[in-house]
Amino acid sequence: MLFIGGLIFALLCVFGSFVASGGALAPLIMSMPFELLTILGAAVGIFVMSNSKDVLKEFPHYLRRTIKGPRYNKAAYTELLVTLFRFMRLAQAKGNMALEEHIENPNDSSIFALSPNVRDDVPTRALICDYLRLVSLNMDDAYQLDEVMGRELKKNLSEELHTSESLQSIADALPALGIVAAVLGVIKTMASISKPPVILGEMIAGALVGTFLGVLLSYGVVAPLSSRMRDVVMQDARYQDLIRTVFVAHLQGNPPQICAEIGRKDIPHAFMPTFAELDSALSEASNPGAGAAA
Repeated sequence: MLFIGGLIFALLCVFGSFVASGGALAPLIMSMPFELLTILGAAVGIFVMSNSKDVLKEFPHYLRRTIKGPRYNKAAYTELLVTLFRFMRLAQAKGNMALEEHIENPNDSSIFALSPNVRDDVPTRALICDYLRLVSLNMDDAYQLDEVMGRELKKNLSEELHTSESLQSIADALPALGIVAAVLGVIKTMASISKPPVILGEMIAGALVGTFLGVLLSYGVVAPLSSRMRDVVMQDARYQDLIRTVFVAHLQGNPPQICAEIGRKDIPHAFMPTFAELDSALSEASNPGAGAAA
């Protein structure tokens, strides 16, 4: 919601200062529909040409994510750490083979049942199961697991960032599209050069609206939207990267609670639980009522 608030404030400042300084909105309002049709129509066409059908289908999803902000909060990170702690504790107590029943049927897993948000997050659940499967198959090289998971997470992040990068390309193109709209307006003005100066002045003003809108849309709307989208995707990517940190710590021979603490240190500061908060959550998971399933 901060993005929408900032956008409204920016537009109020731009148009408010114009009116306050004696500018007339009438020429802007009269020319804006046609200039916007030229600029935004071309921008949408370029976006469609430069992206696949899958990217276009996912665009509304990324737009909603951008407006809402990061998907994962402190409670989500804590719940994930507790879930991973339960798996590490089970592997330590009963061996890696004991993980198999939970990763082959995660919807029936007693451990996943204790963390429904993690269980219902399909990409995260799949990542956990895939690499716990490797661990249960005696993959005990921490450096190899770190490299393999790192490559997959990097690939996933690259795919997630594609939409924001495409939007940035549109932002870079919008000033030029504004010039295109302005040039068309100048052509129209020159074709009417015999008309009175008052009419020619209005036509020239209308042509300049295209340049104004192209620059405003680029630097005031689309570029900030692209930047915010990138930030949200990058922050959400840290959630799954936490799984890699904990699994690598486990294969290095650390106790489950130490693995969880190492993972806590890898959480973005804004969402990081304190040592006491995590310790309390892990203690609750370790008591007979919460941990019996593990």
